[in-house]
Amino acid sequence: AHVGRVVAELVRAAKAQGLQPGPLALSLRGDFVRIGSAYEQHKVRSPDCFDILVPLRLPPRLEPQPRCAEGLGRRGAFLCGLRARAGWPRRYRPFAEGFCVELQGRSYLSSGLVLRWFQGHLQRCLGAVRYRLQERCRISLSACPGRPPTLHIVPCSDYVCCHISMAVRLIPAIPLGDALYLTALPPEGPQVPPAPEALWGLNASRQEQRLLSWLKEQAPASSCHLKCLQILKGLRDLRGQGLEEPFCSQWGRVLSSYVLKTALFSLLLQGPLEAWDERFLVERLEDLVLYLRNCLRKQVLMHFFLGNTSLPEAVAVPRFLKEAAPVNLLAAFDGPTLDLAAFQLINTWIQAPHIIRMYSSPRYLRPALTP
Repeated sequence: AHVGRVVAELVRAAKAQGLQPGPLALSLRGDFVRIGSAYEQHKVRSPDCFDILVPLRLPPRLEPQPRCAEGLGRRGAFLCGLRARAGWPRRYRPFAEGFCVELQGRSYLSSGLVLRWFQGHLQRCLGAVRYRLQERCRISLSACPGRPPTLHIVPCSDYVCCHISMAVRLIPAIPLGDALYLTALPPEGPQVPPAPEALWGLNASRQEQRLLSWLKEQAPASSCHLKCLQILKGLRDLRGQGLEEPFCSQWGRVLSSYVLKTALFSLLLQGPLEAWDERFLVERLEDLVLYLRNCLRKQVLMHFFLGNTSLPEAVAVPRFLKEAAPVNLLAAFDGPTLDLAAFQLINTWIQAPHIIRMYSSPRYLRPALTP
């Protein structure tokens, strides 16, 4: 709640300062969307980190092109460009020169230029917000090249019950309608070629939250599906502490939180939800590990929403997602890497008690029972 109040103040100030007549600049839409594991109740890392989408208001005449640059982007990801329609009026030229790049002879909205504008715009608005919030907290903004800015919140004295500092990643988002957004593709390291700035990634967090809400209604009150996801994410992180490079980095990317969540969604819809009662936690966790192991061996785990025709009717899915081409989330990795990940996953499951004892901090372990 405290994070929401602070972000609301900043977004309100940024929208007010960004209002300009005509289609010559970007501006904020004025709202924000809470996303990620902190709001979906399966977070395992720092409890003080949050992800928030900040929708932008764009000038008209930009249309999404899901296959605008086939072969230019990353495998295993949905890529989309925002192409300027032919024959832009002369009055749109300043916007095109400030925020668009050329790709295959056409103008596309640049994720890099939009991200740089967004960082600078929020930084300029920070002064006014600091003054209004000075009794509640101290705030600052930091940014790394190619990544969304992070808002740092340090609560003052007794204004909020927790006195920990909080980090909020503010992600500029391009609305596509139906609660779908495009966001800039994050850099993935020196060995992965960067995607062109003309390409964006798809964010379907709102659809995932709707599915989780539907599952909560249909599953038993004591369902353990989110607990299974948390435990598997925790085991992945602990196992990664004992791996050496370069496989250590690949392990985290192959078993990303999004991959684990996608595997959980797929498994949940295969059987009766009554089987996910908390009494069967160990059995369901083992099912999830084995399902994921089989996906790694087959080198196939399809995106849950793109082109999926077997989704529950109660979960409304936008037409844009239904008609999109399916995407294999594991397509970016070679066979030997996936085979090694499958082996390490089963090994991690078998040695789970030993791994927890070896790599967990003592403060997270239960004290031994007195004989």
